[in-house]
Amino acid sequence: MELYSDNKIQIFDVLNRILELEMAGVVRYTHYSLMIIGHGRIPIVSWMRSQAQESLNHATQAGEMITHFGQHPSLKIATLTETHKHNIDEILKESLEHEHLALKLYRELLKLSEGQSILLEEYARGLIVEEETHIGEVEKMLKKPV
Repeated sequence: MELYSDNKIQIFDVLNRILELEMAGVVRYTHYSLMIIGHGRIPIVSWMRSQAQESLNHATQAGEMITHFGQHPSLKIATLTETHKHNIDEILKESLEHEHLALKLYRELLKLSEGQSILLEEYARGLIVEEETHIGEVEKMLKKPV
């Protein structure tokens, strides 16, 4: 399927950046799951590994969108930084930064695709909902009980 749009190049650039960021998320969350220690380890490791799987699913979806429109998906991965801060709060803060970046990219895609492709609009909206929900969950995890 062809995308007839003045900003076609920008749309596929954003989709490829989403793909690269989500692939980095796979590595990031897998790494985090290995670094968790302490008495809360088991449920947090499980949660981190589910986030790695979710990132892989999101990367796959982005790649499918790219190939749906006859374009070539990136083989790159977004930059991975290592802070060497491995306490759970620091890991969650890094996770939150990553999720905010993903949300920004999905919002950018929505803006570029509005009026161009209902498929891309709905894809972006769905991922915005997922990212906003995930951000809310991480923010709750970072709150201290009263």
